[in-house]
Amino acid sequence: MIERYLLRYFLAVVEHGNFTRAAESCNVTQPTLSVGIARLEESVGARLFHRSNRRVDLTPTGAQFAEHARRIEAQFNLAEAAMKHHRPEAIMRLGVLSTLPTAIVAAMAAALAELDGIRTEFVEGRASELTDRLEAARIDLAITMEPQGRLRADFEPVVTEGYSLALPASHPLAQRTAIAAPELARDVMLVRRHCELLGQTSQHFTARGVRPFFAARSRSDDRILALVAAGVGVTVMPDCFAAPGVARVRMEDFAHVRTLGLLVRESDSVPDAVVERVRGVLREKIGGDWADR
Repeated sequence: MIERYLLRYFLAVVEHGNFTRAAESCNVTQPTLSVGIARLEESVGARLFHRSNRRVDLTPTGAQFAEHARRIEAQFNLAEAAMKHHRPEAIMRLGVLSTLPTAIVAAMAAALAELDGIRTEFVEGRASELTDRLEAARIDLAITMEPQGRLRADFEPVVTEGYSLALPASHPLAQRTAIAAPELARDVMLVRRHCELLGQTSQHFTARGVRPFFAARSRSDDRILALVAAGVGVTVMPDCFAAPGVARVRMEDFAHVRTLGLLVRESDSVPDAVVERVRGVLREKIGGDWADR
C-alpha cells in the first residue's frame, strides 16, 4: 500500500523539478525526501524520474503515475475540506420521568430536533433512577420531580400540577367539577404501578371505606388511558394526561401536587438552547408555571 506522504513527495518533485526545492516545500530534509522517492519507486516497481545534476524529469512510467497521483491527492484534499466544514453532532442524554405523557415527550423531541449540531438520546426512568443516572454521569439532563438529598439545591422547578380522576367520558359523573371518593365505591379501578402517589392514593380511598375491584395494573400510562377511554375503569393521574374519550375531574380532599423541573449534571454540560427548549415545552404543555405558585 502506498502511503499518502510518498505521493506528496512525488508530486512536489514533479512540481519543482528539483529534490532540494521539493524537500523544502514538504518541510523535510532532502535525504528524507530521497529515501521516500526510493520507497515509492520500490512499491511501484519502476523508476519514476530521470535524475541529472540540473533537473529531474519524469520517466514514461512516472508521467503515467503522476496522473493517478494528482487525482488521488485531489480526492484527499476534498475529503479534508469536507471534514473541516462538518461539525460533529453532540449527543445530549436526556432523562425523562416515566410518568410524563407520551405527547409531551414527543413535543420535546420535535423541539430539540430543530437544534443544529445536537442529537438527543432519551432515557426513561423513575425519579430515583434518573437521579442515580445523573450522579453516575449516564445522563446530562433530567426532567423529573424535586429530588430529596444533596441534589435538591440543584433542582430548577418549572411547572406544578395536581392529580385528578381519569374517567370514561360516558361515566355518569364525568361532567362533575369534583367527586368524593365514596361516590366511586362501585367503580372498577385501574392501577398505575409507577405512580408517585400510589401509596397515598390507596390510603385516600381506604380511609373513606372504598375498596374497589382492580381490573388492571400496568406501568404503561398509554394503556391505562386506553382502558379508561374504553370504559373499563377509572384511575388517578397527573393533570397533564389527556386522551379522547377520557374526562378529567378533580377529587375532593385530594390536594396532592407534583413539581416538575430540571436537573443538570454540570452547569456547562448542556447547551442553554436545550434547557430553553425543554423548559418551554413543559410550560406550554402543562402550564401551571411554578413561578406563579
